[in-house]
Amino acid sequence: MSQNDPTKSNGLPDRAHAARVGSDIDYEKFLDCVHCGLCTAACPTYLETGDENNGPRGRIYLMRSVVDGRLHLNEKVQEHLDLCLDCRSCETACPSGVQYGRLIEPFRAAQRRAEAAAGKAQNRDWFHRFILYGVFPFPRRMRWALAPARLMQKFGLDALLEKSGLTKLLPNRLQRMQRLLPRLVPGGPPLPEFLPAIGPRRARVALFSGCVAEAAFRHVHWATARVLQQNGCDVVVPRAQVCCGAIHYHSGADSPALQLAQTNAAVFSEAGVDAIVVNVGGCGSMLKDYGHIAHELDPQNKPLHELLEGCAAKIKDVSEFLAELGVVPPTGEIKLRAVYQDACHLAHAQRIREQPRDLLAQIPGLEILPIAEPEICCGAAGSYNLTEPEMSDRLGRRKLEHILAARPQAVITGNVGCSMQIQALLRQAGRPLWVAHPMELLDLSYRGEKPPVTSVS
Repeated sequence: MSQNDPTKSNGLPDRAHAARVGSDIDYEKFLDCVHCGLCTAACPTYLETGDENNGPRGRIYLMRSVVDGRLHLNEKVQEHLDLCLDCRSCETACPSGVQYGRLIEPFRAAQRRAEAAAGKAQNRDWFHRFILYGVFPFPRRMRWALAPARLMQKFGLDALLEKSGLTKLLPNRLQRMQRLLPRLVPGGPPLPEFLPAIGPRRARVALFSGCVAEAAFRHVHWATARVLQQNGCDVVVPRAQVCCGAIHYHSGADSPALQLAQTNAAVFSEAGVDAIVVNVGGCGSMLKDYGHIAHELDPQNKPLHELLEGCAAKIKDVSEFLAELGVVPPTGEIKLRAVYQDACHLAHAQRIREQPRDLLAQIPGLEILPIAEPEICCGAAGSYNLTEPEMSDRLGRRKLEHILAARPQAVITGNVGCSMQIQALLRQAGRPLWVAHPMELLDLSYRGEKPPVTSVS
């Protein structure tokens, strides 16, 4: 037995070990890492800093050392762990199949439980309490919060306030939220609970609407629903669905994340659908992990495991679903040079890379341009661009340089976080290119309409 094995030879856990943060994580997952270092070249934070502790191998060593009792979870260790984007690029690069996400996420949740047990504030600072947990997961609250921004954008007051410097009076995180806010296009009315298939019915699917996506990108939901209809799908949009829980789970708030997962699993199990279709990479990754999360957070609850595993088994990214179904070829020509930006939780967590490109290749006239480092994170990573602004900006500038080098007329991405980040980067660079979801392009092609780009050649 290794001297670092945190269990006694009789297989019973050591009392001291049982009290350590992360001790409830399956220890074999730590041992899967053979320290080869192939993951470091794929890790955005390692590429930026060159610090071993800011790479997957180093972070696994840090977490394992805390579990073993060889290292205290002090502020310095926490900084290295917090700097992780949870982009999962290391999983793609790893030849040993290390499940890094099944280490960093439960470890963060364990840390939050330890903080609560020690009497520390469960919801951290004002930003986590009132914004990250109090507004973002609730579409109605988000729409109310965005109403003033919509009016300011409509009359150009947002640009005026930015030029006047008045926005600098806001707290730093609210300043960043203002800068990251996308152009809020009219989203249309809420989707009805049922949209019938066009032509022969091929499938019955549920559409996951989420929280931030529903509040700020409802137009993408409409485009997605229309594309599904064109491909012979009855589309169900359950009213009782809620946030996927990623906002909570990725920041270590495991209890509310599990509650949201239970609600969604129950709602979708009653929908009687062939698949649950998601058009947001981050949400899809979280939903597909529901089974893992149930085992991690409530290991003895078998009915819960069955409920969440059943839900996870039906989750499909929309590009993945259409590729399997067989897409009805779109006929409308869209002459456009575009870059496709790989969302990390599509490319790495879900291993979906070719399907969106294959779908876009079906659109007549559309040219997808290659870029350097296509799978390196843009720095959005959910709420990371608000909680780790310095590293987010560094990665954002890196991504922007590669995008602009391709000289595209548009950027296409399958995740709202990436869309918001890239839109903000382009605005700051004075290059406000159209940033769109793949389903928006397909929808335009099916309807024979043109994109909102003036320089189409």
